[in-house]
Amino acid sequence: MKVPKTIEWITKHRNMPIPGHIRMIDQTRLPSRLVFLEITDLHQIWTAIKTLQVRGAPAIGIAAAMGIVAAVQNSRVKTGIQLAAEACRAADYLATSRPTAVNLFWAIKRMKELANAHADMPPAKLKILLAKEAVAIRDEDADMCRAIGKFGVKFLKKGYTILTHCNAGGLATAEYGTALAPIYTALDKGMKIKVYADETRPLLQGARLTAWELMQAGIDVTLICDNMAAHVMKHKKINAVMVGADRIAANGDAANKIGTYGVALLAKAHKIPFYVLAPTSTFDLSLKNGSRIPIEERTEKEITEGFGRRTAPKRVKVYSPAFDVTPAELITAIVCEKGIARPDFRKSLARFAGK
Repeated sequence: MKVPKTIEWITKHRNMPIPGHIRMIDQTRLPSRLVFLEITDLHQIWTAIKTLQVRGAPAIGIAAAMGIVAAVQNSRVKTGIQLAAEACRAADYLATSRPTAVNLFWAIKRMKELANAHADMPPAKLKILLAKEAVAIRDEDADMCRAIGKFGVKFLKKGYTILTHCNAGGLATAEYGTALAPIYTALDKGMKIKVYADETRPLLQGARLTAWELMQAGIDVTLICDNMAAHVMKHKKINAVMVGADRIAANGDAANKIGTYGVALLAKAHKIPFYVLAPTSTFDLSLKNGSRIPIEERTEKEITEGFGRRTAPKRVKVYSPAFDVTPAELITAIVCEKGIARPDFRKSLARFAGK
C-alpha cells in the first residue's frame, strides 16, 4: 500500500514515548490535499473526532487513546492517583465526541482501566505506561486489519468485482483497513480485483476517501452515486459486497454508515453475498440486537450546505442520521481478526469474543 499511515504517535526519542504528539491525516482535506495534523491538545483531538478530521471506528479509538496521553503528559501532579484521575477526566471528555462507534469507548475503557490499575506508580512512570498502551492499541489494530484481510480474501477470486460503501480502508484504521483489507491482501497475492465505490452521501467518504485510497494503491476502482448500486448489481456482475461496521450487536445486527442497510437489501435481492468486516473491538455483546445501538445525528448543514454550497431551500426540515443498522439476516458472514463468523451469529460472535 502506498497510503501513508492515518494516525501515529510521534516522539523525539525512539525509546522514550514521552514527550510526544499525535500526527494524523486530516481527512476533511482529501482528496484535493494531503494534510497532516500535529496535535498535543485534548480539545483539538476531541474536535478532530467530532468534525471527522479523523474517522472510522478503529481510527477514532486510536485517536482517543493517544488523546488521553497528550492530555496528561505535561501534568505536574505529584501522585499517580492524581494522574489517573486526570486521565479518566480526559477519557470521559473524549467519550462525548461521537456516540455510535463502540471502538471509541473500548479504547477509552482500556486506557482508564490501565490508569486506575497502576495509580500507585509515580506520575512519570504512569505517563510512559499510558503512552505505550496507546501505541499498542494502534499496533494491535494494524495486526488485526491484516488478519481480517487474511480471512476475508478467502471470499475473493481472481477477476472479482467488489462493491463497497463508505470508507473502511487504511484511512479508517491503523493500516490496511477492514472492508478493504481483503482487497489489499489480494493485491499482495497478485490477484486482480476491481472495486465499485459508492460515493456515500452526504459527506462523500466513498468519493473523497475510498476512491483516493484505492487509486493510491493501484486498485482498479470505479466511483458511482449511491443510487446507482442497484443498476450496477444488475448489469455489472458484482460478485460480493464488503463493508465495515461501527458497532455489531450480539445477534449480528451491524451499524455502519447511512445507506449500508439499503445496499444490503439490494444485495439480497440480487443474490449477492454481503460481508461485514470488523475487529472484535467492534462487537458489543452487551446489546441484544441493533435496535439498541445509538445512532448519531449530524448537523443539517451537512445536507443543506454540503461543502459550503447551499443545495436546499432555507428553513427546510432535515433528518440526518449518520448510520443505519443492517439486520443480521441480510449478512452472509462477519469477518474479524479471529476468523469468519457465520449464522447463528449469536453463537459465533460470542465464541470469537471469548464470551
